[in-house]
Amino acid sequence: MKILITGASGYIGGHLISHLDEYERRCFMRSKRVYLENQHPEVEFCYGDAGSKEEVRKACEGIDVVYYLIHAMGSAGDFSVEDRLYAQNFADAARECGVKRIVYLGGLVNSTDGMSLHMASRCEVGDILRASGVQAIELRASIILGAGSLSFELVRALVEHLPMMICPRWVRSASQPIYIGDLLIFLKLVIDSDCQGNQIYEVGGPEQSSYKEILLTYAHLRGLKRYLIPVPVLTPHLSGLWLGLVTPVYARVGRKIVDSLRHDSIITQQDASKIFDVKCLNLRASLEQTIKAEDENYQKIRWNDAMASAGVQKVDWRGVQFGNRLVDSRTFKVKASLEDSFRPIRELGGSNGWYYGDWLWACRGWLDLLCGGPGMRRGRRDQDNLHVGDVIDFWRVEDIVDNEKLLLFAEMKLPGRAWLEYEVKEIGNGEVEIRQTAIFDPVGILGVLYWYSVAPLHHFVFGGLLKAIADKASSTLRDK
Repeated sequence: MKILITGASGYIGGHLISHLDEYERRCFMRSKRVYLENQHPEVEFCYGDAGSKEEVRKACEGIDVVYYLIHAMGSAGDFSVEDRLYAQNFADAARECGVKRIVYLGGLVNSTDGMSLHMASRCEVGDILRASGVQAIELRASIILGAGSLSFELVRALVEHLPMMICPRWVRSASQPIYIGDLLIFLKLVIDSDCQGNQIYEVGGPEQSSYKEILLTYAHLRGLKRYLIPVPVLTPHLSGLWLGLVTPVYARVGRKIVDSLRHDSIITQQDASKIFDVKCLNLRASLEQTIKAEDENYQKIRWNDAMASAGVQKVDWRGVQFGNRLVDSRTFKVKASLEDSFRPIRELGGSNGWYYGDWLWACRGWLDLLCGGPGMRRGRRDQDNLHVGDVIDFWRVEDIVDNEKLLLFAEMKLPGRAWLEYEVKEIGNGEVEIRQTAIFDPVGILGVLYWYSVAPLHHFVFGGLLKAIADKASSTLRDK
């Protein structure tokens, strides 16, 4: 069976690429994504404009199931016109190419009275796909919670940045959030389900929650005290501008989201739970799993690839931001072997010190002691060997792969969590690239202020430390 995933560079589509790995997959996107092609060499990628009948038809040739995940909400123009055009092109192409099933992810809405333009467009797209003559299965979901999802990023930015929040009426609307992992299970099960004809299934978690409850639950998990101040009215336009100031969401997208949140979005039909055996996580578990998944994803990130895909050309003294985390990542190339390059990294700290600015490291240790932390007094168990769980001054080894990677977790007192990561890899011509990455996950506005207040020192200390490691690596080669 061959699957076409449209909108594969988006949040849901990107997850589906990996989640459907037992199927033959083709991905349709507007523009080339080299990092996706590198991550999934087994997947066929095709690029085109969903507004072009010819390019859409070419993408649908030889396809059994189409996942329709395209929407134009970020468009500066009339997004509903674009949504209508894109859906009609795929409906026509699917019919002409003999596609067996279209799977569409729509929005969960309980009332058509005064429906927002965004939700009305989502419903219209479903109608167009169902009228195609190809079987169309629509899953309708409310708020999707997952690392990187628009809804989660909105929640996180509001909670992290605002100790006090103005809460208009839409914050109290009822919803039924679903964890991204549970939604992906539903989307996958639809492929082989034996349902007949066109179907609409409402999917969501086991409990109803308001946006206020989501905000407060996330704040509790992050150890933050947040105050929500109710106001009788705040128009979608003003709410969108407000969201655009304090969150990564564009103001025009924020207006469309807020306009949709005015209405409840809860499950009223239980057909999905009867047909698909999916036990969804509740709100708290969904947020806990999202935070945990984010930590795991960050451990897997190759920072040079991540920054390239984000369009980062150069890291300045402030670092860059990935999600909630602030990152200072820099590299140095040396003429040395992997073993010689990794040795000074493996021997960091303890009696060897930190190779550069030791007096600053000592001052940070004394400050940590005054705040009740371990300071620098713990040293290390073995100056030559390291294992997961070992202590290095006020760091602990979280991961180590000899001659490849060292990940340290900070145990000093901080308004957040911090890691220091080293990677070494051969790049040819007898050269090795050493990458040093400082990662900080700030808690609240205090954490953000802390990062930027010490960023100039980080630029000085971490830059000097990386150069000192490179000098030690290259000096070993010279001594030989």
